[in-house]
Amino acid sequence: MDALQQLGPRLRAARQDRGWTLEDLASRADMSVSTLSRLESGKRQASLELLLPLTRQLGIRIDDLLESEDRDPRVRRPAVQKPGMTVAPLTREESEVRAFKISYQPGVPAACEPKTHDGHEWLYVLSGHLRLRLGDTTHVLTRGEAAEFDTRIPHAISAEGTRPAEVISIFNSVGERLHLHSLDGEVTEAP
Repeated sequence: MDALQQLGPRLRAARQDRGWTLEDLASRADMSVSTLSRLESGKRQASLELLLPLTRQLGIRIDDLLESEDRDPRVRRPAVQKPGMTVAPLTREESEVRAFKISYQPGVPAACEPKTHDGHEWLYVLSGHLRLRLGDTTHVLTRGEAAEFDTRIPHAISAEGTRPAEVISIFNSVGERLHLHSLDGEVTEAP
């Protein structure tokens, strides 16, 4: 499948990854639902005039819709130090699923009060002990344990004990945008 044939399915995947309907994106991009549907299905030829407002709303580049399958697979995003944590991105920004290696430092309470937002999170403890406050319950996870939860439940995460807790966290893009966000290129806990 050449790059232009991949454009429609990639556009659809980017829209669906955000949980948006055809109507949602068409409205945001000031375009008809019919035009967007035909672009996604490959029944309408893409033009810059159509793609620019769509990619702006989706927060992606046109190149993301056209990139070839033989591109370099390495992730070249630097780890970011924040008070009490280090966040190392493991996926490209445009990936449908976002993965991070996060190191929570001991003695730092979970970031403020428990948060809620749309999305879903999966995490796996690589080392240390992780305190997961989920609703009214606190769980302490150890090396090799995993958790999965709906991020609409109030939650907070921190290291438990005297050693750092290292985890792999995976978010759908909705959860990542709201839980971890970028400020001047830095990844940080969302307020």
